[in-house]
Amino acid sequence: MKKKRIYVETTVFSYLTSKPSTNLINAARQQTTNLWWENRRKDFHLFVALPVIAEASNGDPDAAKKRLSVIRKLPVIGLTPEASKLADFLIKETPFPENAEIDALHIAIACVNQFDFILTWNFKHIANAEIRSKLEILAESQGYRLPIISTPEEFIY
Repeated sequence: MKKKRIYVETTVFSYLTSKPSTNLINAARQQTTNLWWENRRKDFHLFVALPVIAEASNGDPDAAKKRLSVIRKLPVIGLTPEASKLADFLIKETPFPENAEIDALHIAIACVNQFDFILTWNFKHIANAEIRSKLEILAESQGYRLPIISTPEEFIY
């Protein structure tokens, strides 16, 4: 059976490498992400893109170093003019706030490169039920298929 291809968005690495949270929801996501990483990642081909590296490099230097040490082991997809063009279109046509350009890039790169899944914990702009249906229509209008957007939790059960 051919392994499915997953675009791993930055929030997954944040939960995977951060110190244990006292917030119950965040702690559960950390545990779930670690379970997925330990038990399921080998069942897929994982990829990141340049925007993941850029986001993971931000913030606390020690935390960034931990994120990047994991990311460095995965293949990196480059940013193409097609992905940039699709991202611009998504920002213009989707109810994204102005600060969501990088999230639109994640989605566009995954669409253009025909990934099977986008793995994320970003419920604000990516794994958002209200936005997702519009993203599907917009991607199809430009000749692309929106990958299935999911969280690590959906792959554990």
